[in-house]
Amino acid sequence: MKITDIKVRKLFEEGPMKAVVSVTFDDQLAVHDIKVINARDKFFIVMPSRKNPDETYRDIVHPINSSFRVELEEAVLDAYNRELALAEAHQYEEAEAVTE
Repeated sequence: MKITDIKVRKLFEEGPMKAVVSVTFDDQLAVHDIKVINARDKFFIVMPSRKNPDETYRDIVHPINSSFRVELEEAVLDAYNRELALAEAHQYEEAEAVTE
């Protein structure tokens, strides 16, 4: 299964959650609401989950093996970093336009 698209849906400046991402596999299956988290000076992803009646959370979808989890996490974090760089460049351009 190949990752064919990653869309960063929303970026967050405050708090540990930094982005919400959707990933498409083989141009046929989309997984929404993958979260990019920054905690303890480390970035990682959290898969979509739902709250159980006993107040615990259970992943709705998740990688089956560690090698695919690493591949997915690296791809999502790369997309997040690209999107963050674009957003920062856009803010810089807007600030430059205001000062001119």
